[in-house]
Amino acid sequence: MEFLCYHRDRNGSLTLRYELVQEHWSYMDRYAKEMIARGPTFADDGETLTGSVHIVDLPDAAAARAFAFDEPGYQAGAYRDVLLRRWRNVLGRTMWEFPGGRTGGDRYLVLGLGAEPAADAEVPDGPDGALFSRDELIAYGPLLSDDGALWLGTAALLRAPDADAARAVLPPDRYADIEVHNWEFGGRS
Repeated sequence: MEFLCYHRDRNGSLTLRYELVQEHWSYMDRYAKEMIARGPTFADDGETLTGSVHIVDLPDAAAARAFAFDEPGYQAGAYRDVLLRRWRNVLGRTMWEFPGGRTGGDRYLVLGLGAEPAADAEVPDGPDGALFSRDELIAYGPLLSDDGALWLGTAALLRAPDADAARAVLPPDRYADIEVHNWEFGGRS
């Protein structure tokens, strides 16, 4: 089962995050084989950390909760909240298999939060003149309830020229809220 985990930083926790970076990486190294995507999110300035995204393939919801809440930054109080949702890997690949590579262009996390009926459970097509191209998708899939029965939203990691183009991956009329966060490939280089 695949899960998206987004730890959102608590205000004033930047120093703590930096102090724990080696512990965080060591913890994540234990999940290297299960990792689909990972990386930090940033404020609009592109430099200030705001959170950390991990998409992992784990046996069940209990294992996903352990992954999210045993993380050293969470244990130390660095995060204000954690979004943990079952996720389905519609692209069927990891971020390391993204043809565009680790660098080049701006990268974004887009979270569309909604309620039934499900929207965008399949990979969207970028029509002519669209602000985004499906070739720019790094990871894409629906956010689901723990049992996989309910659609709760959609999460995408993508390369785009700007935040507005990234937001265009999800149709606004199908979501209660769409969040766009600056993101970059994470982990050890």
